[in-house]
Amino acid sequence: MKVAVVGAGAIGAYVGAALDRAGAEVHLIARGPHLAAMRQHGVRVFSPRGDWAAQVHATDDPADIGPVDHVFLGLKANSYAACGPLIAPLLQDHTSVIAAQNGIPWWYFHQHGGPHDGRRIESVDPGGSVSAVLPPERAIGCVVYAATELEGPGVVRHLEGTRFSIGEPDRSLSPRTKEFSEAMRAGGLKCPVEAELRDEIWIKLLGNISFNPISALTRATMREMCLHRSTREVIELMMTETLRVAEALGCHPDISVERRLAGAERVGDHRTSTLQDLEKGKPMELDVLLAAVVELAAMCDVEVPTLRTVDAISDLLARGVAA
Repeated sequence: MKVAVVGAGAIGAYVGAALDRAGAEVHLIARGPHLAAMRQHGVRVFSPRGDWAAQVHATDDPADIGPVDHVFLGLKANSYAACGPLIAPLLQDHTSVIAAQNGIPWWYFHQHGGPHDGRRIESVDPGGSVSAVLPPERAIGCVVYAATELEGPGVVRHLEGTRFSIGEPDRSLSPRTKEFSEAMRAGGLKCPVEAELRDEIWIKLLGNISFNPISALTRATMREMCLHRSTREVIELMMTETLRVAEALGCHPDISVERRLAGAERVGDHRTSTLQDLEKGKPMELDVLLAAVVELAAMCDVEVPTLRTVDAISDLLARGVAA
């Protein structure tokens, strides 16, 4: 099995190192000091479950790699529309694209069934720009429950979690998902193939849609947001409205608002990825987390006043960062 990791940052390099440990042929695409370090020393992983290193081929030119069986996409969703030059040299007829994406994916209604089958979500696929680069029929969904960070160039610190749930948009248990799942498990990770992956997308989104924008607006950690009574109430409203949208689309996330808040409080003084992007002056990944759900709510005639308010304020903040 030949795999290319496009965007081999903290999550991508971690997955690449695990797949290499499983015996797959792995190629990492990165840039800058991180690329230079991986070329010289490979990927070094430090984890509570044991440290290891992987001497994996790393490059900034996908033409060096050629066609692969699977592309693992570690880029932020707001980079997808522009990633065509990185993706095109890697594709052959059967190549899948496994996007480790938070929020609502561009393929969400591909082979969905029901009244919205095939519909494009403008917030995440504006003008079809993402689908043109990443055809939905290539997509395998992926919900990431692992937390990693780049401790330095070529060095991944694994903090917690090893689960990468994957699934086909049409809910089938396909040979390609089985192949990728088996390789991930051989590398020491959990990778269940879920027929109803959309339910898991909403479970993960329940936290991202609320904590991520609120953290950017307040500069607060997970614990601080949970312990501040008024902020916690706003987050509860956002989560409740999100569950209503999920239900209107036929999904049934098996989690309560209270349980999701309790889990977030246990995380402690963690700064969300959106807050970290803001502090670094990087674009914030809010369209797929928040704007998309507001768009879906309008499509389903579900009232989401709190989500709309936070989306409006967050959008102003994001425009300021982009400027």
